[in-house]
Amino acid sequence: MIDFTPTPEQAMLVEMVRRFVQEEIVPIEHELDPDAGRLPPEKDKELRAKVAQMGLTNWDAPAEVGGPGLDVVTQTLLAMEMSQHRAGLYTTCYGVFGGAGLAHLYEASDYLKERYLYPTLRGEMVGCFALSEPSGGSDPARAVQTRAVRDGEDWVINGSKLWISEAANADYAILIARTGDEGRDGLTAFVVETAAAGFTVRREVPVLRKVHKPTELTFDDVRVPDRNRVSPEGAGFRMAAERLAMRRIPYAAECVGTATAAHRMATEYAKIREVFGKPLAQQQGIQWMLVDNEIDIRTARMFVLDAAVKADRGEPFRTEAALAKLAASEGGFRVVDRCVQIHGGLGVAADLPLERWFREMRIRRIGEGPTEVQRMLIARDLLGKHASASRRSA
Repeated sequence: MIDFTPTPEQAMLVEMVRRFVQEEIVPIEHELDPDAGRLPPEKDKELRAKVAQMGLTNWDAPAEVGGPGLDVVTQTLLAMEMSQHRAGLYTTCYGVFGGAGLAHLYEASDYLKERYLYPTLRGEMVGCFALSEPSGGSDPARAVQTRAVRDGEDWVINGSKLWISEAANADYAILIARTGDEGRDGLTAFVVETAAAGFTVRREVPVLRKVHKPTELTFDDVRVPDRNRVSPEGAGFRMAAERLAMRRIPYAAECVGTATAAHRMATEYAKIREVFGKPLAQQQGIQWMLVDNEIDIRTARMFVLDAAVKADRGEPFRTEAALAKLAASEGGFRVVDRCVQIHGGLGVAADLPLERWFREMRIRRIGEGPTEVQRMLIARDLLGKHASASRRSA
């Protein structure tokens, strides 16, 4: 069995972040719109300075590019704490911890690091990741139709993307485009500046998250120099797959954190709310709902930490990341749903964060690969291992 007990250093960082969230972030939210996605500028500046004093600016970036160089387990533990506030699922601590979230650039050329990565880490630029298309996002190896054609020292890009987060405010996009034949070996990654001629944010798409509108992008003969190519030709799918698998771990951890906060609220509420002459906590139906919450949270937490440990060891972790994402998004949604039910009318009132968590947790069952895709990935790995074992024993 893997021992998931935090080290003294991890426990110290977790406690620092826990106090920061509860003492600095949660009180501010009482004064903000329930769906707020940003802090007032003066408060944002103040909290970014405090994060810098903690040594956790760009907390998810490796040391070689100026980040704190935290291992995946530590990042996972911190993600669980950072997400325990109203806006925690999609606007974790309102971005005051920084972090580019654009791992493609960590191993890019020195030119691309100097031109895009370092300014992003300093907060001077904003990037986005453009993979999904109107033709689909769960099967990029075949769905990507945006094409890049070589023209001398440039590439000319035509096509469209959909469901792209942050593109309306971005300075550049890491774009996956087809440069070869159909299939996974025909995709390449590029950095495309949003100010380039022919790059258009065609529209914003309203979704359940009121402060966030993903965008549709179009590319009409957009010229990109070859030095802006992030991956070797044909290696864009591999880079995208690695990014998506790794991203699923903190993504799942954030679901666990929010579910934990919701469960804590429901447990406390059940102790003080009286119905039929006694506290909710004495009603067996409520007790069982709280127990089911505990089961879902503990299960998801174990899956998430298992995936993080495998990633830190350099072992294959695609199956574990898929299990973590599935268990945390589905289980987290069930937890929040039960907590809404326990709170009754208050559960759907904007006075409490539960209704926002409910909406955003529903999106989490689709984002970063829907539940059905995670099941497909897990099944492929299980059947592949079974088939290999059968061949060895034959």
